[in-house]
Amino acid sequence: MLRQFDESLHELKTLLLDMGEKLEIAIDKSVKSLARMDVDLAREMLESDAAIDGLEDQVDEKVAALIATQQPVAKDLRKLIAALKIASDMERMADLACNIAEVTLHFAKNDLKLFKELEDIPEMAHITQTMVHDGINSYIDGNVQMAKAMAETDDRVDQMYEAIVKELLQYMIRQPGFTEAALRLSFVARYLERIADHATNIAESIVYIETGKREDLN
Repeated sequence: MLRQFDESLHELKTLLLDMGEKLEIAIDKSVKSLARMDVDLAREMLESDAAIDGLEDQVDEKVAALIATQQPVAKDLRKLIAALKIASDMERMADLACNIAEVTLHFAKNDLKLFKELEDIPEMAHITQTMVHDGINSYIDGNVQMAKAMAETDDRVDQMYEAIVKELLQYMIRQPGFTEAALRLSFVARYLERIADHATNIAESIVYIETGKREDLN
């Protein structure tokens, strides 16, 4: 029975790893579609969201089946509860990446132009991708130290978000013709900041699994 549970837990980790890899790609594609004004890439990214939703459903079903048939306790139960939470956070991150791709489509539909080359927003996206990657690896390895270090990166993302919004506000004030585009870009920065918050939630789930204690790392 124990071996069967371990095998099922391994399958669960594989699902979460697959979900995390697809999420990293989704974040990358959404921001690249915006930076390049690539409508086809934005649509491709939006179509791929269904795969991430499907993986979340598989995680939910597997966890429900394991709880019903194995009746786990202590750390094993925490692993299953955390898996549900992590899958939910990743699904929400994917939705936020979709929001970014939709901004690309909004620019194209309304003939809006980027008034400067995007630099900070792609950097924010890269950091959030790294947070997702480290978060999943922390879960696979049960590495609390890595999880907490990843969560600390959220402070840098918050600082970048504030700086980007401040810069965009200056564009709106000085050049009203850029207001619509600057406002949409501020939304994108906000979506990335929220993605980083969800990644931090994953770190909190890992701490909960390994220690049984809930810590607020945001």
